[in-house]
Amino acid sequence: MASDEIVWQIINQQFCSFKLKTEKKQTFCRNEYNVTGLCNRQSCPLANSRYATVRQHPTKQTLYLYMKTIERAHLPSKMWERIKLSNNYTKALEQIDARLIYWPKFLIHKCKQRLTRLTQVQIRMRRIAAEEERLGEKLVPKLAPKIRNREAARERKAEAAAKLERTIERELVERLRQGAYGDQPLNVSEDIWKKVLNAMEREGDGMRDEDLDQGVDDDEDEELESEDDLEKAVAYVSDEDESDAELQELEDWFESDSEEEEEEEEEDSEEEKAGNKRRRPNRVINGRNTKPRLEAKEKAKLAMTNPIEI
Repeated sequence: MASDEIVWQIINQQFCSFKLKTEKKQTFCRNEYNVTGLCNRQSCPLANSRYATVRQHPTKQTLYLYMKTIERAHLPSKMWERIKLSNNYTKALEQIDARLIYWPKFLIHKCKQRLTRLTQVQIRMRRIAAEEERLGEKLVPKLAPKIRNREAARERKAEAAAKLERTIERELVERLRQGAYGDQPLNVSEDIWKKVLNAMEREGDGMRDEDLDQGVDDDEDEELESEDDLEKAVAYVSDEDESDAELQELEDWFESDSEEEEEEEEEDSEEEKAGNKRRRPNRVINGRNTKPRLEAKEKAKLAMTNPIEI
C-alpha cells in the first residue's frame, strides 16, 4: 500500500477532485470528512491513515464521531468507525476525550471545535424555527452581496428570455375573449380591450356598434327623447296669432277713437266759423290728454297694415 506521504505529494502537486482554490490564494477541501475544511497535510482525510472527525446525521440533529485507523484500510466499506455522541455538550466532549485519548492533539482539538460549531448551528436552527412558528411565516436567510447580485442578474436574464409581458398579455387577451371577466372589466387597459374587440370583429364573433364608436349610447338616446318631449310640451307662437276677443277689443277701441275725432273736428269747424284764430291747446276729455292717445292709435293702425315678420 502507498504511504501517506506519497498520497499527499500526488494530491498536493498533481490533482485532487476535492481541492478548491480561491482568488485570495486560499485552498479549501470539499471532502465531507475533512475536519477543518482546509487543504493541508494535517487536515487531509485521504493522506492520513489515522484520522477523526465529527459529522451530523443528514436528516436528524444527532452528532457522530467518525474514526479511521490503518487496521481497516483493506476494508473500504468498514473504514470509518461511527460513534454516537450525547446531546449534552459536556458529555459529548468527554466522549471525544475518552475515544481519542492516545490520538494527536491536533485531531482532538479540531474535533472539539467542530463539535462546538455544530452545536451552535443546531441551537440557532431551533431558535429560528421557534421564531417562524411564533410569527407564522418563514424567515429568509440573508445572502452575500455577490450571491444576491448574481441571482438578480439571472432573474433579469430569465425574464427577458421568457418574455413575460407578452405572455401575460396573450393570456389576458385570451381570457377576455372567453368572457372570464364579464363584458368589459374596469381594470383592463383600453388598448388591450380594443385589441380583443378588433380580433373578435375580424373572426366574425362580434359586430361593431357605429353609434358607440361615435360616442352615442343608449343613455344619450333616452336623454334626447326626453328633451324632444319637453320641446313638444312647450310651444311658441307669433304675436300675429290673436284670438277673436282681442280683435273685437281692438275694433271697439278704434271705433271709440273715431267718434272722438269726429266730435273734435265739429268743434274745430265751429270755432273757425266764430273767427277764433288763436291756437287752442290739446283737448282734455274726462281728465286725460287725447293727443298721446291719438298718436298711439295711428301707430297701431300702421302696425296692423304693415305687420313685422318674425
